Amino acid sequence: MAKSLAQVLSHAASAPKASLAGWLGKPFSLGDGAFWSQWVGRQSSSGKTVTIDSAMKLSAVWACVRIISTSIAGLPMGVYERKADGSREDARSFPLYDVVHTSPSDDMTAFQFWQAMVSSMLLWGNAYAEIRRVGDRVAALDFLLPSRIDLDCDDNGRLEYYYTPKKGARRDINRSNMLHIPAFTLDGRIGLSAICYGVDVFGSAMSADDAANGTFKNGLLPTVAFKVDRVLQPGQREEFREYVKTISGAMNSGKSPVLEQGITPETIGINPNDAQLLESRAFSIEEICRWFGVPPWMIGQTDKGSNWGTGLEQQMLAFLTFCISSFTNQIQQCVNKRLLTAVERQRYYAEFSLEGFLKADSAGRAAWYSTMAQNGFMTRNEGRRKENLPELPGGDILTVQSNLVPLDQLGQSSESQAVRATLMNWLSQPEQQE
Repeated sequence: MAKSLAQVLSHAASAPKASLAGWLGKPFSLGDGAFWSQWVGRQSSSGKTVTIDSAMKLSAVWACVRIISTSIAGLPMGVYERKADGSREDARSFPLYDVVHTSPSDDMTAFQFWQAMVSSMLLWGNAYAEIRRVGDRVAALDFLLPSRIDLDCDDNGRLEYYYTPKKGARRDINRSNMLHIPAFTLDGRIGLSAICYGVDVFGSAMSADDAANGTFKNGLLPTVAFKVDRVLQPGQREEFREYVKTISGAMNSGKSPVLEQGITPETIGINPNDAQLLESRAFSIEEICRWFGVPPWMIGQTDKGSNWGTGLEQQMLAFLTFCISSFTNQIQQCVNKRLLTAVERQRYYAEFSLEGFLKADSAGRAAWYSTMAQNGFMTRNEGRRKENLPELPGGDILTVQSNLVPLDQLGQSSESQAVRATLMNWLSQPEQQE
């Protein structure tokens, strides 16, 4: 039986209880899907009903979700094995590697799966995947639509998951078989939806789009009222309105109306220029970008201050640091916690390779390899393996920029080596008898 929020979380920690109660402001039932109805289909102060679908029709929302989800999905996620010396190596033979790196399920590639998961985090605040196991081994991850997930809590305050497929009965999914990745969260368990909390911003953007579309539909003309000096009959009013339709609108631009005696046109409403319609739409784009943490120039909203190379580079670094990394770190930790046992975590871990961002910058990639190789942090064969190139003989020796000599021969120049060899040879000779 579904319980109110206060009853559901009676045995949970006080912080999650307080945060959840503060979000929704009133008791509700988690088990019957009412939880998620609070997060979609809300009405904004502008009068627009904001849903996931309507929000995605805004170009700024579409662009923000697309650029974040595809950027993260394009990063290779691998499984690595820790070595005793502190290094690591690819654990390609470990069963989880193929699942998270190549093929999470029969229907999806790794790119498609992580793109869908990140998109769910951005729009719904939570991403879900059902874990399929063969014995103790993770064999597949089935992506679940967040809109079909119902949440409940047991008597101990632990989350319970219920899924309603498009065809079939509602079923519960054991916590051990659910990969739940929340986005930004206040209680550590349930993520917050940007669409829900930014409903007024998205609703205002929709209203601004409607106003702009209506203005263009009207041929960029303001609303015009016609004042007459007599009382018209209902039939006369309808006849005049139909006549006005034939001369107004963008498709009828240039047609001249004929106004008979006693009819005077008057402009009503606010001129789009005076209403700063274009400025309002630009401001809405910046507001939407703020909700998703994306620099406006990345979705085509540029200004004079964002066109400099160094400025764009710093903004890109900020985007990777404060936006992309916040998602990748959350995903990595949830994957390690849910898909690896406590014993396996001592030896293995999953991680996104952020070096994947260098693939689009050949000059930056070459400079990075050169710096790493010339300062003894990477061998040449390690760099060649990252570029899918065959190894070369002698390429496994660490070198430094100073004459590119092996690390164990630093400070031993050719002259010093010759002097040392001569001295050792002289010392090894027997003393000559006088």
